[in-house]
Amino acid sequence: MKIEEIAQVIEAVLFVSGDGVDVDVFKNKYEINDKELNKCIDILKQKYNEDSGINIIQYKSKIQLCSNPKLADTISEILNPIRERSLTKAALETVAIIAYKQPVTRLDIENIRGANSDYAVQLLQANNLIEVVGRKDTVGKPLLFGTTENFLKRFGLPNIDALPNYNELLDRIRVIHSEGDSLYREFTIPDEQPEQPNQEQAS
Repeated sequence: MKIEEIAQVIEAVLFVSGDGVDVDVFKNKYEINDKELNKCIDILKQKYNEDSGINIIQYKSKIQLCSNPKLADTISEILNPIRERSLTKAALETVAIIAYKQPVTRLDIENIRGANSDYAVQLLQANNLIEVVGRKDTVGKPLLFGTTENFLKRFGLPNIDALPNYNELLDRIRVIHSEGDSLYREFTIPDEQPEQPNQEQAS
């Protein structure tokens, strides 16, 4: 293949990967040396220069596509509200399922939601809305999750028996969110991990 064609492949791989890719992958695949690889990278750097919204970065033995640092503030202004809405929907469903089905495993939650719930569970657990309450007596001993005292405090419940019906709880959470008192108002929101369709796997 020509250098220009290899550069196109590298560009496509970096786009699909979304993460850093070791340059040896391309050197071994196309049997090219460092000089030839650098020519490929230079082609991409010329295309994704400082006037582009996307840049090429190199670190250690890896290369990666990234956003132009000059646009960081603008990107944040656009993505943060989108991220919070998405997180709120996933966490809302997850915490409601845990509240009514507890103790419940991660796989149980995912079977009900029909989507991977790892990130929502981690976020709720990190912010003390849910906690590990034991292990299920089945193969693999998966963790069982339940709500915390902080959950009761957050939603004005004296105890778990005072839970409203499922739809009313969802409405209450939505009202809190719509009034600007988001579930994540006082929380630090890390980069979102996109949710994937649920796959049968042990919790």
